[in-house]
Amino acid sequence: MIDLHCHLLPGIDDGSPDLATSLEMARIAAADGIETVACTPHIYPGLYENTGPKIAAEVSVLQGVLSEQGIALQLVVGADAHLVPDMVAKVRSGAIPTRAGSRYLLFEPPHHVAPPGFEESVFQLVAAGYTPVITHPERLTWIAEHHAAFTRLVRGGAWLQVTAGSLTGRFGAEARYWGERLLDEGQVHLLATDAHSPARRPPLLAEGRQAAEKWVGADEAARLVLDRPRAILEDSPATLVAPPSGGSSRGSNKSGRWSSLRRWFGGRK
Repeated sequence: MIDLHCHLLPGIDDGSPDLATSLEMARIAAADGIETVACTPHIYPGLYENTGPKIAAEVSVLQGVLSEQGIALQLVVGADAHLVPDMVAKVRSGAIPTRAGSRYLLFEPPHHVAPPGFEESVFQLVAAGYTPVITHPERLTWIAEHHAAFTRLVRGGAWLQVTAGSLTGRFGAEARYWGERLLDEGQVHLLATDAHSPARRPPLLAEGRQAAEKWVGADEAARLVLDRPRAILEDSPATLVAPPSGGSSRGSNKSGRWSSLRRWFGGRK
């Protein structure tokens, strides 16, 4: 499997605090069946002042240590980029790196408020030739009121990435609800760990893959953790990559579970 969202680099953001923790996380990822990891520290002006060159240098150092330790994990460069002014220019200059130098950019919206100009900013990146991958929409507290916006963004060329642990309940019932719903609607392109630590937020992807199989089947679950991530690493145009297939036609037990979930969350649309 390929994990394209992981806070593995030591001491660079709110992920791994030190090298020992990074090595522990790397061993967990390798044991889980992950072969490639994108190191995606936050780029958040005023808090995490990371840049493309800095991240690349840190990835090179950590890759060398992993090799010395015999940990079979291939690292690539990435970033968990927050909305900033002149974002297109920063991506073009390399100040905000894409994943593995491709056209695919990891884009993290604010957790608790829908930012002004959110859709416009995403579409600007699309118009500039990039494919923004919006990270963990299922965990945003404002998704219920702006679900339609994500549908529009997907139709306009953006991708969605759900956190594997959301599908197992690691982030609570509501995140699981929205993760499963987005899967069922055929709007999820990728699963990733968004790992920050060995215990509370570990780099485990297989559990999310198994959970996704219940909604979209084994073939689509494999595309979420292998085929589409590989297409990103190969910089394949999004138009040539198989689009997500939803789960609405799979199984007869879903209607009952959806009704239960809707009652739990107040019948939200």
